[in-house]
Parts: sequence; structure tokens; C-alpha cells
Amino acid sequence: MTDEASAVARLMPSPRPLRVAVLGATGCVGRHVCTAFAAEGNEVVAIARRYAPGVAAHRFQSLDVAGHASEELARVLAGEQIDVVVNATLGWGDELHYTNVQLVERLIGALAMMRNPARLVHLGTIHEYGQVPSGTSIHEDTPPAPTTPYGEAKLIASRMVLDAVRSGALNGVVLRVTNTLGPYPALESFFGSLAARLRGTDAATGIELTIADAQRDYVDVRDAVDAVLKAARITRADPLVNIGCGQARNIRELVTELVAVAGLPTEAIREPRGEVHGRGGEWVQVDISRAARLLGWQPRFTLRESMRAMWDTVHADQSIPARYGDLARRPLHCP
Repeated sequence: MTDEASAVARLMPSPRPLRVAVLGATGCVGRHVCTAFAAEGNEVVAIARRYAPGVAAHRFQSLDVAGHASEELARVLAGEQIDVVVNATLGWGDELHYTNVQLVERLIGALAMMRNPARLVHLGTIHEYGQVPSGTSIHEDTPPAPTTPYGEAKLIASRMVLDAVRSGALNGVVLRVTNTLGPYPALESFFGSLAARLRGTDAATGIELTIADAQRDYVDVRDAVDAVLKAARITRADPLVNIGCGQARNIRELVTELVAVAGLPTEAIREPRGEVHGRGGEWVQVDISRAARLLGWQPRFTLRESMRAMWDTVHADQSIPARYGDLARRPLHCP
């Protein structure tokens, strides 16, 4: 049996449904993780600081993981007889150390206290690598050199997990995921915000949009979650895997696709003159060969399918604040 066949063979389903705890369950990725595990017949415990309707179908535990001692989290996980923990907290905003580094410290400590420690699937980010030369595919051996506070905090957290796994103190894996597209996006994200603003826009009104001359790797959130499900059932594999679509796409191509599925002409986007530099790197493309080899994973959704799902869910979401319609008249900048 080849190494690749052997790795895929180790993805055989468990003899019983898993009991899965999802941290950051109410976030834009966490809610998808909960739904996907439940769809497989697994028991899901959604854990977050505050309840949200997106996790109504699952057992919910209100817990600020970073703000509690490891003993408290260990008690919750053991009481729920958890087999797998997915750390889907994104940790944006003003609490980067708290929601990334401190949370992971508490989590690793909690798992070490369990009599039957759960497997950890930790979601890192491609931003941990920082900028690379144009044309380069980022593989797992690429030296991390983050250029943003977010990337730096996520790298510290991922390294803590990787060190614990490689020392034998933890059963886990880190998935470094590119930016995501698809249904129920975070409204704080560039494309989530753009989709929300397009709801109140017509061809005559339009949106003034500054687009960086950049090419980036975006993966459908449903594909990323599929990688999480596969990683949860691995018994032995390298603890670091990149997840993306494996292709750098021009940001203008992505914007054009979203505008098209929204039923608007390309003229609805007005670009001001002048050169613009993005803050997320001019080139991002990941090598996903390890994910294919170890997880038997490949992205499935096309760009059109991802943008259609994003637009359909944002367009139908009546909970999105009306202020996004007003903001459509203000300039929007590519990340």
C-alpha cells in the first residue's frame, strides 16, 4: 500500500458518532463546523461567550474559554464526554492576545487534564506566513513571517499547539486556512461587507470601491469545514496542513463575480484613480498537496457557487442592520 493510500485508509469512520465541542461556535466558520458535524450524525456541543440563533439546533454552553481556568473547561469537556474539540475562534479585533493566545493556553491545559483527552483541530490562518514573492505557492515548510498583529497572534497560538503535538503532550492538528467565501460570511470581512452593501444598491447608485492590485487564495467555507471533518478522524498524520483552493485569483475577478450574481452590471462598481496597495499581501496561493495526500481532501465548490451562496444568504438575511444600505454610498476599500 502506498503512503498516500495508507494515509487515506486512516480516515475510516469511527465505530460510533463523535461527540464534538466547537469553540467559537457562533462565528462565521464555527456555525458551519457545527452544522457539518451534526449532518454526519455526531453530537455537537456549541461553545461561545454569547448565544446566537445560528446554533439553535445544537446543545449550547455559554463559556468564555480564555477568561476561565483550564480546570473549568476540562470539567465541561469531560462532563460532555467530548472526543474532538474544534477551535474555530477567529480572534479578530482588539482582543488578539486574549482570544488567540490566552484561549489556546487554557485549552491545551484543559485537554492535558482529561482522563481521555479529546483530539484538537485548531484553525490557524494563512496570514501566519506573511508575504511571499509573487508566483510562490505557500507550503507547510514555508518559514512563517507574519506582517500583521492578527497573523502574529495566530502564529503564537498555532505554535503552542504544534509544539504540544510534536512533544506527544497533545493529539491534534493545525489547519492553516486561507480567507473564505460562501454562505453566511462575516460582515466584518471585505466580501461580506460588499455583499451587504450591494443589497441596497442599483446600477444608478453604485458603489465607490478601491481595489488593490492583488491576487489571493480564497476557499469556500464549506470546503474548509470538510477538511475539519476529515482532520478530526485522523489517527496519525503531520500536525500542520494548509487549506485553500490552491489558486491565486485576482481580486477584481472576485468582485466582478459577486456583482454578477447580485444581478448588477459591472458599472455599478466605480474605482477611483490612483494605485492602491492591499494590506493582505499582493500574492497569496497555497500548496494543498499535503491536504490531498493526508486528508484525501480537495476543494469542490467553484467561484460562482461560492459567490452565489454568499449573495443568497446575505440578501435573505433580514437581521443585517439597515445601516449597510446607507454605507453603500461611501467608499469601500479592498483589504
